[in-house]
Amino acid sequence: MPRPILATISIAAMRHNLSVARAHAPGRFAWAVVKADGYGHGLENALRGFADADGLALVEFDRASRLRERGWTKPLLMLEGAFDETDVAQAARQQLQLVVHEPRQLDWIGRAPGEAVLDVVVKLNSGMNRLGFDRDAFRAAFERLRRLPAVRSVALMTHFADADRPGAAEAPLRRFEEAARGLEAPRSLANSAATLSLPASHASAIRPGIMLYGATPFDDRDARSLGLRAAMTLGSKLIAVQSVAPGEAVGYGSTFRAPRPMRIGIVACGYADGYPRHAPTGTPIAVAGLRTQTVGRVSMDMLAVDLSALPQAAPGAPVELWGGTVPIDEVASAAGTIGYELMCAVAPRVPRRATDD
Repeated sequence: MPRPILATISIAAMRHNLSVARAHAPGRFAWAVVKADGYGHGLENALRGFADADGLALVEFDRASRLRERGWTKPLLMLEGAFDETDVAQAARQQLQLVVHEPRQLDWIGRAPGEAVLDVVVKLNSGMNRLGFDRDAFRAAFERLRRLPAVRSVALMTHFADADRPGAAEAPLRRFEEAARGLEAPRSLANSAATLSLPASHASAIRPGIMLYGATPFDDRDARSLGLRAAMTLGSKLIAVQSVAPGEAVGYGSTFRAPRPMRIGIVACGYADGYPRHAPTGTPIAVAGLRTQTVGRVSMDMLAVDLSALPQAAPGAPVELWGGTVPIDEVASAAGTIGYELMCAVAPRVPRRATDD
């Protein structure tokens, strides 16, 4: 029989979370971000869960082709733009909107054949210093693109580095508004955090990502308080139970020693499945629907949990690594990372099953 680990993807939760984003920005065009295989949830699952989105946004051109092959006819936005001239040709062929953030991309689009028809989005570097033009180059790129025969439409965008912190996106928003003053074009600014907390950034279109999968973009506000539902439940089972005497160690490195007689459950999940190896003793986990904690070091295929308060737990008992009972953000916080990383790190060997509850 197959190993008992499974990532269950809730299509209904994804739909619900998109509706939450729309409720915060009524009337705006809603891009659903599906890069990194739908944040680890599976591209086809994202296609189902976000069928009502106005467009999908991603970075991988092969995945854009898959979406077109699967029947997605609405807009697709390539968030990192073209990586070479062949991507420009694909964009024209498959009607992909290209973000333009550096001079080479302008040149590639300028050399597109006369029959090409392209929709493009010029990106301003508003302070993140990752992708985008500075103010003057941004305006110059906009004007140049408007004159190119292959370009049908030009929109404007930026990305906020700190929208998850109160007030931190206001200065970048002002920089964008100053740079874009007088440029008549649709505008897309808001990521998940800005969608939820900065109405002034909603502009023409929002680009929610992490919130669509049921995790929070904030350090101080959990997903449930935002009305979001977990789209992924990572589950497994107990495959063994050990009785450990006081002072005995559990796991590699003997990093945990029992302070008292303990029952220890062994779970079929480890870092080769994508669970963080650096998750410390005390990381939340649930066995048979009841919360408990991990103990000792996570190994490649297994981890250990404290069954002291679960005397009935036996091999075969269900385990939730994260999901509705144990929010992914709590596991991430305990491990010193973020929910985004845990979602994207679930290994290919972990089967995924979609449900539409």
